[in-house]
Amino acid sequence: MKKFLAVYLGSPSGLDEWRKMDEAARKQKEGVGIQAWKDWMTKNGQSLVDGGCPLGKTKRISKTGIADTRNELTGYTIVEAESHEAAAKLFLNHPHFSHFPGDAVEIMECLPIPGM
Repeated sequence: MKKFLAVYLGSPSGLDEWRKMDEAARKQKEGVGIQAWKDWMTKNGQSLVDGGCPLGKTKRISKTGIADTRNELTGYTIVEAESHEAAAKLFLNHPHFSHFPGDAVEIMECLPIPGM
């Protein structure tokens, strides 16, 4: 089995729309979404290597030092699957974008480090 990193993406505008919702409606939708996410994890439990977590603010480290930056990464999960396509299919209709304001999930294979 190959390992794949799934990164959850969400735009600032999607989050703004989420925050504009009536608080009671948002909390209700959030509760349904969290249960859907738990159900997804249970359904795909044999494929999960690391269930992941939400991601916070970002710092960029480069030759020039450390700086605050912004990107659209909102969380991650690591799964095992026979192929890239099989890994991607695990995320069809995922709660990230079916219940929450997430835009997409991107899947990439975790490749071995050469010589290790």
